[in-house]
Amino acid sequence: MDIKSFLFPKNEVSYLMTSSNMKEAIDKLEASHYTAIPILDDNGLYFGTLSEGDLLWKLKATPGLTFDTMHEIPVVSIKKRMKVECVAINADLDDMLALAADQNFVPVVDTDRVFLGIIRRKDIIEYYTRNISD
Repeated sequence: MDIKSFLFPKNEVSYLMTSSNMKEAIDKLEASHYTAIPILDDNGLYFGTLSEGDLLWKLKATPGLTFDTMHEIPVVSIKKRMKVECVAINADLDDMLALAADQNFVPVVDTDRVFLGIIRRKDIIEYYTRNISD
């Protein structure tokens, strides 16, 4: 078993670009039913992850910010409360599992940090539930 076995590929993952704004982030989170979403730069490199909580804290901390003005806020300007670590596609499975213990998903990158997809904690749990016997 290796990391590739759990990969949910980029073409099936909702993500934001560093050029996205707060309104786009909220819309994409709502449409995808995600609670957090990866952010990629223009070269496809993993930049970070934005959570619903990050958006709520930004809304609370910005006087005068409304749903009508959210398009003015770049996602890169929103403080990330949690650092979601990524794992290299060729890393040990144990490294990925250690991250998955604390993250709902683990972003997967190649050796150049190009985003390849995610590993969802849900998929790991389902795999082990099916394959572990007493």
